[in-house]
Amino acid sequence: MTDRLQGIAASSGYAIAPAFRYSPESFVPERTAAGDPAAETQRFRAAVAAAGEELETLRALTESRLDAKKAEIFEAQLMFLEDPELIDAIVELIAAERINAEFALHQVAGQFIDILSGMDNELLRERASDVRDVERRLMNRLRGVGGAELGGVTEPSIVLADDLTPSDTAQLDPERVCGFMTEKGSRTSHSAIMARSLEIPAIVGVSGALAAVRTGDLLILDALEGRILINPDEAELADYREKKRLYDERRAALRRLVDEPTVTSDGVRLELAANIGDIEDVQKALDNGAEAIGLFRTEFLYMGRPSLPGEEEQFQVYKYVLDKMNPKPVVIRTLDIGGDKELPYLKLPDEENPFLGLRALRLCLRHEELLRTQLRALLRASVYGRLRIMFPMIAVREELLAAKRIWAEERARLKAEGTPVADDIEIGMMIEVPAAALAADAFAAEVDFFSIGTNDLIQYTMAADRMNQEVAYLYQPLHPSVLRLIAMVIDAAQSAGIWVGMCGEMAGDELAIPLLAGLGLHEFSMSAGSILPARELIGRLSQREWAETAERLLRLHSAQEIADAVRQQLGMGE
Repeated sequence: MTDRLQGIAASSGYAIAPAFRYSPESFVPERTAAGDPAAETQRFRAAVAAAGEELETLRALTESRLDAKKAEIFEAQLMFLEDPELIDAIVELIAAERINAEFALHQVAGQFIDILSGMDNELLRERASDVRDVERRLMNRLRGVGGAELGGVTEPSIVLADDLTPSDTAQLDPERVCGFMTEKGSRTSHSAIMARSLEIPAIVGVSGALAAVRTGDLLILDALEGRILINPDEAELADYREKKRLYDERRAALRRLVDEPTVTSDGVRLELAANIGDIEDVQKALDNGAEAIGLFRTEFLYMGRPSLPGEEEQFQVYKYVLDKMNPKPVVIRTLDIGGDKELPYLKLPDEENPFLGLRALRLCLRHEELLRTQLRALLRASVYGRLRIMFPMIAVREELLAAKRIWAEERARLKAEGTPVADDIEIGMMIEVPAAALAADAFAAEVDFFSIGTNDLIQYTMAADRMNQEVAYLYQPLHPSVLRLIAMVIDAAQSAGIWVGMCGEMAGDELAIPLLAGLGLHEFSMSAGSILPARELIGRLSQREWAETAERLLRLHSAQEIADAVRQQLGMGE
């Protein structure tokens, strides 16, 4: 019987090819005495300079193959090479204990890795892989050896590794690397992000992969289901070759829909939008047929830097996005920091439960200048396109009214100064707290639109941390309680005559889309790569039929029952 492994599907697609085990040498140096600590320090400094040149080369390679934003992955490593807490600590250890540079590097880097790996914040935990990459690069330089490079992949292969660093992933050639799987990693890890950009099928978090697979083993990578088949039989090979052929043909055929409107089979016009995190994502949204930007996550302007972005810097970014998308609308969310997203330079106090703490709009109302600066930049940029401003993490009406008051004050101030401001800016709010969903009728009178943030709405409704694998089974988008809250929000919006969208991952889920369309959702905002498959699916749906289906399915008792019923009506296999 064919051996199978299971992991997290990080970048969709199918791959069928022999395995290439990537196992960079793990070198643990011995402690030796340094007869001349000054010379040892000079040798270490030379290794740092050489490593910096290598990283600059990798950054340029990544920028040419992908884009400037993806190349910024190497900024963190370059920052570590310039970080006195790391580099000076190694130099001081060499001098204080008169030891070799290799051992000092291993000791200090190990301490950094342990600290970062133990962080609650997932983004900070990911920095541990940057330090590992820097240590390996410096160690190779000190030893005068080349690293185990992925350039060794000369034939179509599926790469298998414990983990892939940004440097590793930058070397992946889609012409030869059909896909990869790693024992470590998550959908937010560097390797997963790069895989999606390169459109290479990838599965991460595959426990036991290195023990189960040898170089040369024939693999099937099912990066839709997160499944790996090792040395499959002829029937399995034939089945997956056909699946891959159909998948590739379908992706190519979907390009015909790039410039088409999103319309159900019974003539109901819907809007498919893209979620973006930076200006480089705008072109990808347009290339995939986005009819709007449904969520611009502005917190990424604030992260990975030593200080807050100023009003002028923000203005230039918002102006670019609005102008590039014009006349298509752009929803820009105000700063959503907190939970798993931190800004070290704000020096906020630690919280026992940051997801329920001072985050997003709560934080901005406590520190009003953060919000005022951002709103001024948004208002100034509003004349360059169709701006929609959205406030996140609202639980009570008073928070929304306070945000609107600040918006009105800054708008009046700019107009008094003679600064042009658009007259048709739409103001909306995210519905991601159950309290807001339950009181949606009261909120609807105060805004022009709702956008349902299902990532948080689901975890708050189910009391299940979406980052915690122990309770991952409770993160159920199709659970009746979640769907009933969504239906309540849509009904309240329709009664008030405002539009309602969704910007959580659920908006691109093929099992959720028919139900959401049936419930009356107007706008679906998702990753750019999901837009064309969603448009094709919506074109096959009758909104009238799915309205009747949704009403019936919301009376079922479990997410599994609802999912099975949707599959059956869509004619999908189990």
